[in-house]
Amino acid sequence: MRFLCDHMLGTLAKWLRFLGNDVVYPEALGDDDLKVIIERESRILLTRDRELSGRVAGSVLVTSDDLDEQLVQVVRAFRLPGDLAMTRCSVCNAPLRGIPKTEARGKVPDGVFERQEEFWRCDSCGRMYWQGTHWENMNARMRKIREETDLDEPRGGPTSKA
Repeated sequence: MRFLCDHMLGTLAKWLRFLGNDVVYPEALGDDDLKVIIERESRILLTRDRELSGRVAGSVLVTSDDLDEQLVQVVRAFRLPGDLAMTRCSVCNAPLRGIPKTEARGKVPDGVFERQEEFWRCDSCGRMYWQGTHWENMNARMRKIREETDLDEPRGGPTSKA
């Protein structure tokens, strides 16, 4: 899916990217500028701003300020797969690319390089990803979300460094 999260939903934007969605998160734009991006790029607006949601057709008013409740609402509303796809950079939204382990040398901590076999890189911002210890915590959170939305089991993928 292609979303635009307004400035109040930065963490939700990051998690929707972890789930493989294309999510734009422009921080300091006015409502009219947001509407231009939404129309030009055929995106769905996710917002906590009741007035803005009423002015943008097809938008979703995110009703909670709790991340887990936000994820449940959006995953349920769009029947999104509730598993970590990790195909997009959580920071800049660019696609991730699997790289050979040798290419990760010197770009990740030595211990991570020794313990991990698979690595992904964002060619846009240079961020490196792998299935580290944070991966299981993220999976546990998404298992809980899937239970609340009756979604399928996870497929797997990389995680970002902390």
